[in-house]
Amino acid sequence: MFRKFITAMLSTFCLSAGAFAAEAPANIGVVDFGKCVTDSKLGKQEQNSFEALKNQMSGALQETEKQLTEISTKLNDPEYLDGISPEAEEELKVKFRTLSEEMNRYQNQYYQILNQANMRIIHSLGATINTAAEKVAKDKKLNVVMNKEACFFFAEKLDVTNFVIAEMDKTYEAEAKNQTASNENAG
Repeated sequence: MFRKFITAMLSTFCLSAGAFAAEAPANIGVVDFGKCVTDSKLGKQEQNSFEALKNQMSGALQETEKQLTEISTKLNDPEYLDGISPEAEEELKVKFRTLSEEMNRYQNQYYQILNQANMRIIHSLGATINTAAEKVAKDKKLNVVMNKEACFFFAEKLDVTNFVIAEMDKTYEAEAKNQTASNENAG
């Protein structure tokens, strides 16, 4: 009895789903978010800004690390320690502790700032990709545009990534032109 009920329910569901699919064909597009980030002009600019920030932060860390290494070398050299006064040795130890704490602070700030910058970039690019995907969906009469990561499989003909990147680049160039005009009018 139960088996007949389940079979009847499944048959009804399949017929309903089939009828729905026949009535409303799904026009779907798929976008590769990662490719939009790496290949679009905005994505490249954001990547360059991120790298510049990373390099700037790395410079401060490297300088502190260099100073720590120099002091550590002196503190581990018995001949050097024999040649300085106990007060100078204590001063060196205090400087080492201070620089170690500073290094830890720099490292924490470094990772925090980079993480925040990365989240800001992903959010900004996500919004831009969303806007571009909406435009492409309207132009191509698509009902749905999905992120490639949400798909286990899709036919290559559904990929609209290059159209989304082209739309992103048009928006980027228009905004750059407006920014240049604003700067010229202000200056």
